Amino acid sequence: MKVLLINGSPRRNGNTFLALTEAAKTLEQQGIETEIVQIGVRAVRGCIACNQCKMKQLGQCVFDDDICNSIVGKLDDVDALIVGSPVYYGQPNGSVLSLMQRMFYSAGDKVQNKPAAAVCVCRRGGATAAFQTLNMPFQMMNMPVVTSQYWNIVYGLGEGQAALDTEGMQTMRTMANNMAWLLKAIHANGKPEYPRREPWLGMNFVR
Repeated sequence: MKVLLINGSPRRNGNTFLALTEAAKTLEQQGIETEIVQIGVRAVRGCIACNQCKMKQLGQCVFDDDICNSIVGKLDDVDALIVGSPVYYGQPNGSVLSLMQRMFYSAGDKVQNKPAAAVCVCRRGGATAAFQTLNMPFQMMNMPVVTSQYWNIVYGLGEGQAALDTEGMQTMRTMANNMAWLLKAIHANGKPEYPRREPWLGMNFVR
């Protein structure tokens, strides 16, 4: 089993990375492989609703000039997802939102049923709003949202300060242990077992 952790901070070794590393270490101790991918500082384009990914059945975004499709290419080989972001004005990093919207719309079948968790890092406030925003797509993708002893929030401003948030770091470990427990339950019989679902009944409130 493998978990992909997306570091949505432009700072490679910042506090978001520290929080994700704490979770990754715990998962590794549980025998689960991890990979942390940083979205970096290069621009991530937003979705323009062209729908080409669906019409052409690409399984990825039609635009291939940023990190989005590189991450989409990893989804078939992972069993769970953790997305971490710093908090900007009470919201996740805009690049993370662009990535998630394009990734889930163009390749949503690759994440169905896979456990997921969001992690937010902030100086002081706005983390709960950003945390809710990151969790919204998981619920639309039938991804079980992994809980912890508290919301997955870590506090810190300067590089390395997140390590001083002892409760935040413990929250990361608890979340990772919960994810490991859920993954082992899903894979208990040697292959993933997921619920059966009805065909989608879309409704736009227009008759």
